[in-house]
Amino acid sequence: MTFTEDQGSGATPAVPTEVWDRSEMRAALANREVSAVYRQLRKVGISQRQIAAMTGQSQSEVSEILKGRQVMAYDVLARIAEGLGVPRGYMGLAYDPATAVQVAGADNGAQAEEDETAKRRRFLSHAASVTMGATVFDEDTGAWAAGPSQTPAPGRIGMTDVRQVEAATRALRALDYQYGGGFCRDAVVAQLSWGQQMVHSSGSETVKSRLYVALADLHNLAGWTSFDVGLNDSARGHFAKALELAKQGNSDQLVANVLYRMGRVYLHQEEANDALKLFQLGQLAAQESGSELAVAVLCANEAWAYALLGKGEQSMKLLGRTRDEFARADLASAEAWVRFFTDTDVYAMIGTVHTVLAQSDPSHTKYAIPALSRAIDSYGDDMSRSKSFNLSALATNHLLEGDIDHGARVGRQAIDLAEQVKSGRIKRRMEPLREEAEKRKNNPDARDLAERINEFYLSLP
Repeated sequence: MTFTEDQGSGATPAVPTEVWDRSEMRAALANREVSAVYRQLRKVGISQRQIAAMTGQSQSEVSEILKGRQVMAYDVLARIAEGLGVPRGYMGLAYDPATAVQVAGADNGAQAEEDETAKRRRFLSHAASVTMGATVFDEDTGAWAAGPSQTPAPGRIGMTDVRQVEAATRALRALDYQYGGGFCRDAVVAQLSWGQQMVHSSGSETVKSRLYVALADLHNLAGWTSFDVGLNDSARGHFAKALELAKQGNSDQLVANVLYRMGRVYLHQEEANDALKLFQLGQLAAQESGSELAVAVLCANEAWAYALLGKGEQSMKLLGRTRDEFARADLASAEAWVRFFTDTDVYAMIGTVHTVLAQSDPSHTKYAIPALSRAIDSYGDDMSRSKSFNLSALATNHLLEGDIDHGARVGRQAIDLAEQVKSGRIKRRMEPLREEAEKRKNNPDARDLAERINEFYLSLP
């Protein structure tokens, strides 16, 4: 089908639904490659003028996008999708009212009334059951995860459908790294509400197994972004579902990664003992997977937990093992969900562990500062949240060393970057810096830094 110039963009979308279901278009939408979407529309006869009219852009903007200009702004992507009539879920940008209710309900249901300690124990029990091989897939998990939206999924799925889920997860994870969970969490949940329905679609055994892993990773991202904005009950539910799906897909690496991420939730809540149990459970899965990189991730986080428990000797041993496992790891063949752990992250974790220990033994600053500095120098613009966290830790070490002027300067850099990120974790990660600055308020630089941090806290939701 082609279109003529007088076909406009009235109340009815100008693009018929079958155009969106073409494999090339689905791939472009999943990757948010707007230039490729526009090229596909041009192939079916839609002019630049018509695209501009539907999307609220100028023809020159459409022309630039067709030539390859990327569109990254969330609101612009949403406006383009709405104007063109892209089906919900295809780009993971918006969700319908039913899904919105489910998103809210995931954090305000029966779980909210349950004691936090009981929730942690229940998750630990669930995680142990899944990791050790209990069959829990397709059981009634209740509030563990949000239900599906009303967007229909294919009756039979192929590898193209699975690759769409994987591509959407990659794109959304990149947004999380750069801008924080507050920027993309709703989009992740929307994509998940649509993708989860494909569990009930027919498909080959190979396709279904890969689908389980793809959806597990999407739940994993939903849990992480929920955690990043402070929705801990929702995070727990998504991580629980991710465990089940990863186990069903026979991915011990992903099981290990999910347990690592839930352990980080408990570290944030200052429940280092429970975090350590999850990291140790994840270590079993990581070792079973044969991935040295997955093992290195768990070792590094166990070291962090031990540091918070004041057990420096165990922390140092585990940092040593982290280095050894990472040195043996085959980074090129690592799965996507563990590939984030590069040498930059190794240095960041070394610096983080020594920063915790430095707060009771300042001699650790001589190890923390070079490690954190190396990590910070390696972060690109796509890792704003991590860079902010590590700048805050670096500033803390400089204050502990008595270099208040430099510490205050680095601390201000951390705040400047934090203001660009939508993450509920910022406050917790910046608290050691605020405490050290408050202790030194007789110094004008420290006092100004403490005041700036307190002002920043007031701006947080």
